[in-house]
Amino acid sequence: MTRISLDPPRTLRYRLASWITRRKFGAELDPARAMGHHMGVSTGYAMLEMRALRWKAVPHRLKDLALMAASVKIGCSWCVDFGTWEANTHGVPPAKLEAVPAWRDSDLFDEDERLVMEYAEAMSADPPAVTDELTAALRRYLDERQLVELTMMVALENLRSRFNAAAGLAGQGFKDRCEIPARQESEAARR
Repeated sequence: MTRISLDPPRTLRYRLASWITRRKFGAELDPARAMGHHMGVSTGYAMLEMRALRWKAVPHRLKDLALMAASVKIGCSWCVDFGTWEANTHGVPPAKLEAVPAWRDSDLFDEDERLVMEYAEAMSADPPAVTDELTAALRRYLDERQLVELTMMVALENLRSRFNAAAGLAGQGFKDRCEIPARQESEAARR
């Protein structure tokens, strides 16, 4: 059960924002519905998200894995659901996404992927647990610009995850819309 109503006043601004999200994502996003009770907050947050979409210094696979690790650490089921769908659209293999909660025990990840997930978890701890050693290890793969972008993206995911978890939002079924890889489809057809 949500802690903030998902039935905000249907003002003109809210209806326009709702139309845009339905066109882009195929559904109204529950976080936007919750924020719709305060259009000043909603507008400011939307502007931040639109700007973040333009940050392209860090490869999607690293960014997506870091965001997923932060969502899992915080415990935001809505973010894990949506993040799985989004990372899938960026080409991150489903097996990697499913392994994120136990990434330390998986052999699916490269060293740079392990480092960004460790960094995301350290940033998402309370208090944050980022160390000089971890940052130095990341610098083997990321330049200063990329490190700033990664740090801000994980901070943004903390904002998303903490708002959504506090609001009591659960997954909306985005994960279920992920395409099944062709190999699995052909294996299922042979059975």
